[in-house]
Amino acid sequence: MKKVGVFYGSSTGNTQSVAETIVAKLGIDKSNLFDVSNTSVDKFAEYDVLILGSSTWGVGDLQDDWEGLASQLGKSDLSGKIVAVFGVGDSSSYPDTFCDAVGILAEEAEKAGATLVGSVDSAGYSFDDSRALSDGEFRGLVLDIDNEDDQTAKRVAGWIEKIKSEAGI
Repeated sequence: MKKVGVFYGSSTGNTQSVAETIVAKLGIDKSNLFDVSNTSVDKFAEYDVLILGSSTWGVGDLQDDWEGLASQLGKSDLSGKIVAVFGVGDSSSYPDTFCDAVGILAEEAEKAGATLVGSVDSAGYSFDDSRALSDGEFRGLVLDIDNEDDQTAKRVAGWIEKIKSEAGI
């Protein structure tokens, strides 16, 4: 069985809540859930599958706790590792940079040699642009808890099934 670690950065608790839901739905022990404010990039080496989460702040910025860690992530060797990315954003107030943090983390993981899984069709989302987009799909799970919370549970559940299949967990 592949070892799965979930790493998140959260300022208001929304990303943490999603991370906790992911851990519960995957049935993995909470000891494999990490707040990146207290985690070193070295911890990634212990896992076969990394699930990385961040909220997007300002005009397309990573959550503060990811700032230094994300650049270290891109310089790491994640060859042979599988990475899935999730994030929360505000499509109403920031429609041009909706969930950009997902795109940033995906780019850094791929730069490090990881295999990215868990893309999500962008149909049904209200936004103008996102760094997380690639060929009409988000490079991971994106959520707008502020404006589309009625979609959150369904989107998380569908994404969990997709990454289980694609990552072999």
